[in-house]
Amino acid sequence: MMPLTPVLAVLSMGNLLVILLIAILVFGASRIPEIARALGQALKEFKKATRELDEEDVTSGRSNAPAPKDNSEEKPAPSPRDK
Repeated sequence: MMPLTPVLAVLSMGNLLVILLIAILVFGASRIPEIARALGQALKEFKKATRELDEEDVTSGRSNAPAPKDNSEEKPAPSPRDK
């Protein structure tokens, strides 16, 4: 089986130029900056939300791991020797 490689490692400069030219033809030169700006803002909002969730977990003392079970109130089952 072939190992998975990152997409950018496989693409050469010529391939990237062809993709850029196709994008310009499809969207038009004036729309490319708008699309890039929207993608940048979306990525920024995603990172901000992720950071806030991480900070919330740290400040509240919670983690993603399940809480340990508290067995202090449960009585152990009687053993046969206790009879």
